[in-house]
Amino acid sequence: MQYYFISRDKFLEMVDSGELLEWAEYSGNFYGTPLSSVRDHIDAGNQVILEIDVQGAFQIREKVPEAILVFIEPPSLEVLEQRLRGRGTEDEATVLRRMEAAKVELSQKEEYDIRLVNDDLETAVEQLVAYVNGKAEENEVNGI
Repeated sequence: MQYYFISRDKFLEMVDSGELLEWAEYSGNFYGTPLSSVRDHIDAGNQVILEIDVQGAFQIREKVPEAILVFIEPPSLEVLEQRLRGRGTEDEATVLRRMEAAKVELSQKEEYDIRLVNDDLETAVEQLVAYVNGKAEENEVNGI
């Protein structure tokens, strides 16, 4: 995963010119996925997995209807809050904002193609890999 840090003005230019596959503003910061980067990987025959929020996922669903959306959810809101607080990286206001955002995002999970519960990271990763590989094999069989 690579992050590119650009100015707010440059980011907004990229939004206006359609250079981003998806983008969102979260907690006063902008995040997005450059379309050219995704195209480069797909053209090279690679599968692309994006770790994005609900807002970005729905933008992708509009632009790329064949994209498969995977919702990874915590076992419960209580566990999520414990995880956030356990990191010790965010102040109280940020934890509360993230919890409110999580409630909104969880309410959208039925819009996804598959939902995985991240109760145990290793198990969740195995389930994700199995699902993605299964879809890739399906696409090969169907000539996609």
